[in-house]
Amino acid sequence: MVSVIAASESSWITPFAGLSPRCFGKLLTTPRIDGADAVHRGRPWSLPLEDRVLLVTTYWRTNLTLRQLAPLFGVSKSTAGRVINHLGPLLALQPRRRFAKGTVLIVDGTLVPTRDHAVAERSKNYRYSTNHQVVIDADTRLVVVGRPLAGNRNDCRAWEESGARAAVGRTLTIADGGYPGTGLVIPHRRERGQSELPDWKEEHNKSHKQVRARVEHVFARMKSWKILRDCRLKGDGVHHAMLGIARMHNLALAG
Repeated sequence: MVSVIAASESSWITPFAGLSPRCFGKLLTTPRIDGADAVHRGRPWSLPLEDRVLLVTTYWRTNLTLRQLAPLFGVSKSTAGRVINHLGPLLALQPRRRFAKGTVLIVDGTLVPTRDHAVAERSKNYRYSTNHQVVIDADTRLVVVGRPLAGNRNDCRAWEESGARAAVGRTLTIADGGYPGTGLVIPHRRERGQSELPDWKEEHNKSHKQVRARVEHVFARMKSWKILRDCRLKGDGVHHAMLGIARMHNLALAG
């Protein structure tokens, strides 16, 4: 088969990877270091590394089926599946070990509809979903992502069990009202018998809401990769997709 899309033609990169050609070049760094383009014994890959990475990002970006995706790159459906399974974990965002002094973080959970019922549960949107705890830097909006949990986990429990809390450590983190008792900075609530909050608390809540909205903007940008609207991958596939998209989001921000 003759390929339609190739990374050698830079005009394909931005619409199908969501990155500039320069950022796409940076995305190739990690799989190269991990030896993804090294020559091994056995049958070689039919596509160069650049095209294989573009195939994975195109899959995440468009959520085409493998039967639809494979002809665009001139490969078989089974080859496209092997490429995604091989490179998905290599493109994943690596966890941050520390944050600069004075950093303020924002956390919130988002649901990703997932067809693999072994890792998902029915959530508040009545679909089988996974809960992903996403932490962003309030200034740079760079992303850190915890491990996915079943969609019926509330955010308090997911904050602990996903590893997001351990990744953040003692860094100041703000959240919405769904994280009571976690030690995070959440909005003021009315006490029993109190009809309304004092003016200073209302002002604090207003500013808190304006800052916390930044994580919602990040969700909107990340979900332009359509796989996060209906993920067909099994097992850790949804986790690798989320981490890979978080990495591309960070690369696009950093330029």
